Amino acid sequence: MDGFLKYKRELPEKQKVAERIKHFSEFTLPFDTQKEQEQSARCMDCGVPFCHYKCPLDNSISDFNKAAFEDRWKDAYQILSKTNPFPEFTGRICPAPCEQGCVLGINSDAVTIEEIEKTIIEKAFENNWITIEKPKERNGIKIAIIGSGPAGLAAAYYLNSYGYTVSVYEKDKEPGGLLRYGIPDFKLNKSVIKRRIELLKEVGIQFYTQTEIGKNISSEELEQKYDKIILAIGSQKERQYDIPLDTFTNAYYAMDYLTETNKFISDEISKKKINANGKHVIVIGGGDTGSDCIGTANREGALSVTELDYHEKPPKERSESTPWPMDALQYKDSTSHEEGSQRIFKNYATQFNTDETNTIISITISEVKIGIDQNGNRTKEIISNTSRTLPCDLLLVAIGFTGSVAISGSSVTWHKQRFNSQNYNTSNPKYFTIGDARIGASLVVNAIADGRNLAKYIHTNDFNQ
Repeated sequence: MDGFLKYKRELPEKQKVAERIKHFSEFTLPFDTQKEQEQSARCMDCGVPFCHYKCPLDNSISDFNKAAFEDRWKDAYQILSKTNPFPEFTGRICPAPCEQGCVLGINSDAVTIEEIEKTIIEKAFENNWITIEKPKERNGIKIAIIGSGPAGLAAAYYLNSYGYTVSVYEKDKEPGGLLRYGIPDFKLNKSVIKRRIELLKEVGIQFYTQTEIGKNISSEELEQKYDKIILAIGSQKERQYDIPLDTFTNAYYAMDYLTETNKFISDEISKKKINANGKHVIVIGGGDTGSDCIGTANREGALSVTELDYHEKPPKERSESTPWPMDALQYKDSTSHEEGSQRIFKNYATQFNTDETNTIISITISEVKIGIDQNGNRTKEIISNTSRTLPCDLLLVAIGFTGSVAISGSSVTWHKQRFNSQNYNTSNPKYFTIGDARIGASLVVNAIADGRNLAKYIHTNDFNQ
């Protein structure tokens, strides 16, 4: 294909900012089929496809691009679904490491792989091509999966296809885990999740919601009922800020804010405790979760939104320290940033200033130099005479996660593994762990890959030796 010589990289248009911040729905406008084919034509069908190497799911990207270019969309879906059980998720919220590895990225703009993936799966749903076959026979082995986020759903999908009887337990009202409660609707509409959950139910996977281990079902009950138990409980412990938040009336960790908002929009709750309307909002943290807080605050009518990131501002062009095919260190605004926010780099909040009710009214920030000590720990050196004060009515801290929350009543322990490790085991041979609980807070695509790989590991090693 020589489309890379004819066409430039294009993405679908989005609703204007003034319109999309009035609602929480997805706002990307449809891309016509001709445009999609032009974009897929840009794929060079490389002899050594580095996009495959960068994709945690090992998607056959050049193959489905070629099928899309040739208007063989059903073939494109069949190619994609061989390696990716949930393209509708990754096509919306994956940061597309595959595009970082696109050979075109050496001296041009990468192929729009993520957008093509999303188009393929949506065409498949529109044309009723989605079929998940029930296993021809069950092998009599029962497996429980604790947690219904991307890792748990992927493990359930593949184990069920191998003939295991799979039950998924979720502590919240609806399945989906991080997908449903951590990611805003404007990035991933909850109808997309519900659509997939219904398909999983149709092929025999059972879901038990509002069921929390150690509260309304015990570990002992699960161990008696199931042959194996998979812990897909995510990485839910927030990294603590240097200044404790629990004494302030208007300071929260990001996931508390995002989860409450998702529940409110889905009518799971009728009233919100955390609301950005009419407030000066400060978001500490420069990652995707911080960006989600910005988009949510703008939709709630925040008076202003400021994001603090203690890292240096990335360069506009790819840094020489991250050459292709490494993930580029390069400045980029998310769609939430585009909707209205001030980004302050190389700064750190050193003091939260309060009134007599311990409500934060402003924060003091200073420039900071980040380093690494001899033990490999990150250090922060405050630069003198750089302090200034910003108004703050709502403080949201989005600085990552450090591990899983302990399961009540269970003595099972495990250690985070290197990402490429095949060790899914815990201190109890009946239990396995996957996803963020195993590898630490990571990407949704990594969680899906981990769930798929564990299912294969169990089927190959545990019951078929």
